[in-house]
Amino acid sequence: MFKLVAPYKPAGDQPEAIKRLIEGLNKGYRFQTLLGVTGSGKTFTMANVIAAYNKPTLVIAPNKALAAQLYREYKTFFPENEVCYFVSYYDYYQPEAYIPITDTYISKEAIINEEIDRLRHKATSALLKKRDVIVVASVSCIYNLGLPANYFSAAIHLELGQPLTRNDLIKQLVKIHFERTNSDLKRGAFRVRGDVFELIPASGEVINRIELTNQKISRLSILDATTRDIKEDLQELVILPVKHFISTIPQREKAIEDIKAELKERVEFFRKQKKFLEAERLERRTLNDLMMIKNLGYCHGIENYSRHLLNKLPGEPPETLLSYFPYQNGKPDFLTIIDESHISIPQIRGMYEGDRSRKEILVEYGFRLPSALDNRPLKFKEFLERTGPIIFTSATPSEFEIKNSSQVVEQIIRPTFLVDPPIEIRPVFDKKRNRSEIDDVIEEIKATVKNGGRVLINTLTKKTAEELTDYLKNLKIKANYMHSDTKTMERAQILTDFRKGKFDVLIGVNLLREGLDLPEVTIVAILDADREGFLRSSVSLIQLMGRAARNVKGKIILYADTITDSMKTAIKEANRRRLIQMNYNKKHHVTPQSIQKEVRDLIEKEELK
Repeated sequence: MFKLVAPYKPAGDQPEAIKRLIEGLNKGYRFQTLLGVTGSGKTFTMANVIAAYNKPTLVIAPNKALAAQLYREYKTFFPENEVCYFVSYYDYYQPEAYIPITDTYISKEAIINEEIDRLRHKATSALLKKRDVIVVASVSCIYNLGLPANYFSAAIHLELGQPLTRNDLIKQLVKIHFERTNSDLKRGAFRVRGDVFELIPASGEVINRIELTNQKISRLSILDATTRDIKEDLQELVILPVKHFISTIPQREKAIEDIKAELKERVEFFRKQKKFLEAERLERRTLNDLMMIKNLGYCHGIENYSRHLLNKLPGEPPETLLSYFPYQNGKPDFLTIIDESHISIPQIRGMYEGDRSRKEILVEYGFRLPSALDNRPLKFKEFLERTGPIIFTSATPSEFEIKNSSQVVEQIIRPTFLVDPPIEIRPVFDKKRNRSEIDDVIEEIKATVKNGGRVLINTLTKKTAEELTDYLKNLKIKANYMHSDTKTMERAQILTDFRKGKFDVLIGVNLLREGLDLPEVTIVAILDADREGFLRSSVSLIQLMGRAARNVKGKIILYADTITDSMKTAIKEANRRRLIQMNYNKKHHVTPQSIQKEVRDLIEKEELK
């Protein structure tokens, strides 16, 4: 089912790792861990495992930048299969909140990235149609998405010769949230000229044309977006809803009655407590939402009524992307890979509590009904119940992975036989030379750029990253920064431009750690390495140092006045791995080589076909 395409074969520790992981899956191991050093080709190892296991696969990454990189890698390895990208579609997101101490209500504000929304719909529609699917997702995949049965059953199924009137098709399209337009088509819109319909589905990949003759479907086709010429004729066509969260009319009618009952009970509660402001606020807002749901089938924040719309019990888990994957005999029938698991697992664990604490305040002060608490991410236990076999991958797995895995497979010898880069410790301020760490790193940048290399600089704060970028630019050094405020698509573009050499220095805080595959980097400079804490823990330092492990000229510079326990632990582990790698190379008479990797856009904006 999966066809792996690669110009090279497994090497180094990869063959043994692939063999053991596949054996573990065949034995029914629930959890396994691939402890692979940076640059050892963990993604290629997992691609071989996917091809052998031959089941739909969910790959979870800890952030959007790494998800974009993995998406590109898996698309390259599986060009004939469906590889999809599913992350949060917000470029900007301010959740609804209330701050009692200042009596400040903050309404939900969001800017949706249309391209990411298109890719999300492409993922869910692919899971409906086929099994050779790999979905690369962020941890947002455990958040409420809507009932798959509703999403699929609301789809419009069309066949040649099927009786259908013009008005009926218009009503059906509007019902699943398509927008009618008389101008240029866009994703999720349709246009009607006589008995000819043209539309762009939510996945946004093609333009579909539906032609009616004598109230029957006479032709179904795919159009060229530019010439409007017919590229392909179809025998049948399935049009999926524009929104994932969708409900039927009977569901909405029942939900409205249930919401009214809950509202009545809650308003009475507030009045007994003499909280008249909260009672009036909740009643006014909820009745306004119910009017919109009744007339339009939708309202702003409709997900807060999901428990009633989906007829779920209080506290029952929500439907998420995991619900769209196949099940067999009631059990998950897909593989889950959790990349950089030492970060991803704590994120999955923490999403529920963080979401609930904010919503409890909204409920307490009459901004939301108590049922809004059920619009939530999965609890960690619920996540585990909805997944099958899981493989954790990390250069620094945490205690959870090690303790629960049936086997931990080490991958220390790289296919390129590269050894971990040497580490230098330099003072934050060199009194003998009367210069700071910034002066020193600028000298390293100039020497590195002269030899065609790239430099990664890790700072402790976003502000420092931005200010250092401006400072370097004033010195005519081509630099850029990337941190959590950088938009999703922009992150992918920055990494691509960095590899292409459009700038030579990339500065960041936490995003420049796990998994970033940047073979051109020869220097990793870690400023204030002796500031003990989360950003300078032994795990963080090992991950940061790994960014220079893809180039034979790689070197690590730690700027520190003291050697912390975290530094000692990280350096000791790096030296342990380095010794194993050097002994292997000596024994097998092999020469280390830099990783060679084609520079391609991580997320291509696919043109309409």
